[in-house]
Amino acid sequence: MQDALRLLERLAMEAAGIGFYDWDLATGRLTWDEHLLTLFGYTPETFDGTFAAFDARVHPADRIRVREALDKAIASCGAWGMEYRIVLPGDVVRWVTARGRAIPGPDGSPARVLGAAFDTTAHVEADARVVRVLESMPSAFFSLDDDWHFTYVNAEAEKLLGATRAELVGGSVWDLFPAAVTSRFETEYRDAVATGRPVAFEAYYPAPLDGWFEVRAWPGPDGLSVYFVDVTDRHRQEEELARAARRAQLVADVTAALVETLDAEEAVGRLAQLAVPALADWCIVTITDDEEEAVDRRHLKDVGWWHVDPTLRDAVESYTTHRLHALGPNSFVDRVVATRRAQPVPEPAWEQIDALLAPGEAKEMLRRLRPQHAVLLPLRARGRIVGILSLFRAAGQEPFTAEDLTTAWEVAGRAGLALDNARLYRQQRLLSEALQRSMLTAPPEPDHVQVAVRYEPAAEAAQIGGDWYDAFLQRDGSTVVVIGDVVGHDMTAAASMGQLRSLLRGIGVATGAGPAELLRQVDQAMRTLQTPTVATALVAKIEQEPEERAEGLARVRWSSAGHLPPLVLTPAGTVDVHRRERSDLLLGVNADAPRHESVITVERGSTLLLHTDGLVERRGEDLARRLEELADAFAVLGDLPLEELCDALLDQLLPRHRDDDVALVAVRLHPQDRERPAEAGPNRVPPDVPDDPAPRRSP
Repeated sequence: MQDALRLLERLAMEAAGIGFYDWDLATGRLTWDEHLLTLFGYTPETFDGTFAAFDARVHPADRIRVREALDKAIASCGAWGMEYRIVLPGDVVRWVTARGRAIPGPDGSPARVLGAAFDTTAHVEADARVVRVLESMPSAFFSLDDDWHFTYVNAEAEKLLGATRAELVGGSVWDLFPAAVTSRFETEYRDAVATGRPVAFEAYYPAPLDGWFEVRAWPGPDGLSVYFVDVTDRHRQEEELARAARRAQLVADVTAALVETLDAEEAVGRLAQLAVPALADWCIVTITDDEEEAVDRRHLKDVGWWHVDPTLRDAVESYTTHRLHALGPNSFVDRVVATRRAQPVPEPAWEQIDALLAPGEAKEMLRRLRPQHAVLLPLRARGRIVGILSLFRAAGQEPFTAEDLTTAWEVAGRAGLALDNARLYRQQRLLSEALQRSMLTAPPEPDHVQVAVRYEPAAEAAQIGGDWYDAFLQRDGSTVVVIGDVVGHDMTAAASMGQLRSLLRGIGVATGAGPAELLRQVDQAMRTLQTPTVATALVAKIEQEPEERAEGLARVRWSSAGHLPPLVLTPAGTVDVHRRERSDLLLGVNADAPRHESVITVERGSTLLLHTDGLVERRGEDLARRLEELADAFAVLGDLPLEELCDALLDQLLPRHRDDDVALVAVRLHPQDRERPAEAGPNRVPPDVPDDPAPRRSP
């Protein structure tokens, strides 16, 4: 059986091309089998069985290390093994891997060396081709064994890792690169080994490498192979693009925020929260007043502030509240106003500013905030300064870069222009509104009849439109109230409104006509005067027969030219919306069209409400539902004094941003069996109209 096993073992060795040797150290006799003779290019006839014959075949460059390895094994009676080159006749070079062991004799000293060798040329050449590829490729590569030691490093890896392969191979990756410990590098490497799956990731390694690397690592039977590329430049470009995108987004956000409102202080005050943290840790926004030139701090007002840290916002608010009064001469704020140029504050900024502050709250808050970096930029528009943007960064933050300042200048420029536009708009609005209101005169104050009027311009655009109200007395003492709306929302509409209003009240006073006849005559006069105006209008006339006065009643007669119906609030608190009464054509469409009237009898103590469509119409909403909301609000608020009622209705029903102007007239018919209430004001009427006209039947 033992012979059979030896035979099988021998056959396996032969199949693998393995040759055996036996070197007798006492005699020096070297015995090789047939495979080994063939491997070294000898025949039984040409091989003399000496170590010299073996040594003659070893490549000159490998002889010394082969001899040293053999000597070491013989001296220790231990094993040896190595891969080396041999040179065959014809200068043919082959690679051989040899293994062996020194065997001691009876006295314990080395007696012989037994071993085997085989041809590994094919493997070495394959490995050499791989190495040549690895060495020539522009990507870095290294391999780690199971104990995380470097086993191979190519030339590109030497360059990126900043060390030679002699310094790396054999060393632990965690010892040589300690910053990798607990970093993503370690996490990903260990995960690849544990799962047996490749990993791919990007990570930053700090100094001395100080770079971003794209890494691919895959496990194998011999350990971990790692391919990596320095992508620091790409990351910098991506970061620059990201910064540029953030800068562009900031400018876009600032622009959007500034155009959302035409209130100057509100618009620029929003800038503070947009600038933090995009440009600074905290900031203050200051504006000048409406003077043409801001010559000193008296013209300045801080309108916005913010801090990235919520716990320090109270300190910024307190500092902002007191700082302008606490600043001494030649402060950085004063320098911006005087030069209209940016003022960077030397570091540390808080010390520079502190030296210019008077003792007090501002100084204490500044010392709590302690900004390291600061810069103040003017908000400029049309050749003058309209505000200041003050930016601050804490210690540990980067100073303001040229890119930061470029963005800040663009933001400041947008803010300055928006502020100036808002101020110009406000001036235009005030002028337009003054013009509009100058055409809307105060209502009369007839006996026991109280009239309240309101006009609210649109929140946007030209701030002037075609809505109007009117209330006047005819010579017989009748009270006439009018509500109307000229088509259009511009200066032309306002001018047309003024003409139409004057025309209607002139004809109404001169003729004493009732509502339908008055509208008919106005329509015909517009045609005669060639007034190119289209308008809705509702004229109501308050009358009273003797029997009605005795019963505490009054009569309201009205005619509508395409206008919304009136509302009546009774003393019992119910609201009637007269939607079913007939409404005729608008003014300016057909002057010959018939006009009709509606009549209702109401109790004294009732309130009549006329309004334009801006009070209820909203884009995309149902008008009927909105009219119901108005009626509900009218009922709930009806107990208020008349002036307060008008204000409350506007507050409750009007949106903050409205695109239409609103006019309304409210008439309260106070009971006549008691004194005129104080809230109605004095009883003042024109000299040719009776103070308390006797009830008379209408014609």
